Amino acid sequence: MTKQALIKISHVCKAYPNVTPLKDVNTTIYKGDVISVIGPSGTGKSTLLRCINMMDPPTSGDIYINDEAITAPNCQLHLLRRKMGMVFQSFNLFNHKTVIENIMMAPMDLLGKSAQEAYDKGMELLRTVGLADKALNFPDELSGGQKQRVAIARTLAMEPEMILFDEPTSALDPTKVGEVLEVIRELAQKGMTMLIVTHEMNFAKDVSNRIFYMDQGEIYEDGTPEQIFEHPQRELTRHFIMRTKLMEEIITSKDFDFIAIRNNIDQFGKKYLLSPKSVHNMQVVFEELCVQTLLPYQGEAPNLQFRIEYSDKTNSIQIRIAYSGKAFELEEDMDMISYALLKNATTSIKTALTENGENEFILDIK
Repeated sequence: MTKQALIKISHVCKAYPNVTPLKDVNTTIYKGDVISVIGPSGTGKSTLLRCINMMDPPTSGDIYINDEAITAPNCQLHLLRRKMGMVFQSFNLFNHKTVIENIMMAPMDLLGKSAQEAYDKGMELLRTVGLADKALNFPDELSGGQKQRVAIARTLAMEPEMILFDEPTSALDPTKVGEVLEVIRELAQKGMTMLIVTHEMNFAKDVSNRIFYMDQGEIYEDGTPEQIFEHPQRELTRHFIMRTKLMEEIITSKDFDFIAIRNNIDQFGKKYLLSPKSVHNMQVVFEELCVQTLLPYQGEAPNLQFRIEYSDKTNSIQIRIAYSGKAFELEEDMDMISYALLKNATTSIKTALTENGENEFILDIK
């Protein structure tokens, strides 16, 4: 069955005087998608949501809802916004109105519902989020988690086709996060289309059918939770997911400072409390593969990238050596003793191509 495209985003850029958080965003969001948006701070995740609902219009590019361009000058923006709810991290409730009044107000003012219709729907939604007994309370009498559940109910009262969540749990006490995530999880099970900016990785993995990893002003990688969390395809995604600590050296001369790099490997191991055996094995890989084997084949202008990646999440060490020139066959082209030392220092050796098209060895260290 063909999926219905709800939102299309084409070459969206958002620039401010001193920073450009969105450089070139392109994607399609389908009806029923539950998409978690993850990535480092400052990579445009919240900016993307504000552009989608036109609270902060993009500098350039186009956004379509049901094939209608909301970025067009003559767009009836207030009508299209009714199709899209927004839940903020700061709740944005009216403190001088009761919980039920907060929920009733927009349906009465914008949808033309009678007070009785708005009240009945509001109470139904409060029961859905477990807060019917708080209908006559004021927001200041609620916990943070309860306020956020009221904010979700208020959004649902407008009967949106889609909801945008901007870090809905970031302002909450850790003990209250679960109750909000449970409401979002129930909405996902009912088929609500949602785009959720979140730092809750386990929740994102559990509730979403797609993950956007944002970096460098774009949706850097878009995939299923299994792909993004278990088998990320791109370098920055992998570093973010695996909480990677890095050491990188670039060798561009045959007369490079060999002693300094050996010492850097030793200091990297001490900094992250790696075992002496692992530090020794990293140095073996550096010496036998990088220096003794690959460097002599690089000619007078070598270009070798030696990078150690240590993941404290999995307590694993991986070395990646990227090099220019033809692919190198270890068993055929490597000295027998060096190859034996290399095999003894690693659990696996793979070959790949970098994003720049260079050859690369990927070695898992014992």
